[in-house]
Amino acid sequence: MPTIRFQVFTDLPPDRVLQALIDFSDQRPIVWPKIDRSHFRVHGEGPNWAEVTEGNALAWERNRYEWNAEAGEVSVTAVESDTWAPGSQWRYRLLSTATGGTEVQVTVVRTGRGPRGMLIGALISGFGRRILRSDMEKMLARMR
Repeated sequence: MPTIRFQVFTDLPPDRVLQALIDFSDQRPIVWPKIDRSHFRVHGEGPNWAEVTEGNALAWERNRYEWNAEAGEVSVTAVESDTWAPGSQWRYRLLSTATGGTEVQVTVVRTGRGPRGMLIGALISGFGRRILRSDMEKMLARMR
């Protein structure tokens, strides 16, 4: 069960970063390019939650998003996936910086499902931090 932690800093304020994390409109696959339109579906939304399927040809997952805007926290928990076991999770914590930007603290906990999930999990253990941080930085750059 690989656990990856990393931080990303941006000059965007926390509310803009939160909006990027919880925007489930048709813009999501544009902002998050590793999500393709054919694997994107919103199953339900509420004031502080959403259930969404997202992914690409490599892997897809149905996730339960829950957030607390005041605390600057978002959790994403896998409900169903072709690669990850239920309960696999992303956690985001958004902290204001002195300059008005945001420190994004990310924790990713992945439990592989089946041989492919185990293989991808092993690869993530070795290279995941760098790749996931880069993906997050690119997404934040698109928000500017």
